Amino acid sequence: MPVRIRLTRIGKKKKPFYRVVVADSDAPRDGRFIEKVGTYNPNTDPAEVSFDKEKIRKWLKRGAKPTKTVHRLLKREELRTKVFLDT
Repeated sequence: MPVRIRLTRIGKKKKPFYRVVVADSDAPRDGRFIEKVGTYNPNTDPAEVSFDKEKIRKWLKRGAKPTKTVHRLLKREELRTKVFLDT
């Protein structure tokens, strides 16, 4: 059962707001998740991103793989290290 760090949408129609969560890869996008580790608000300029850095590092050490979008957000927040993520 692989674990992913991904986004789940919780915003209104035409007003997206996302939680960054750790979830089983088989779970639906907005379904059950294991733990909330941050938020992403693309509606502001610039977009607001906040992470619980300790939780992110803990899950990356355990082998959770971020999705492409979350990987990009982690790089932007300078949480990317060669130890945890490739490329």
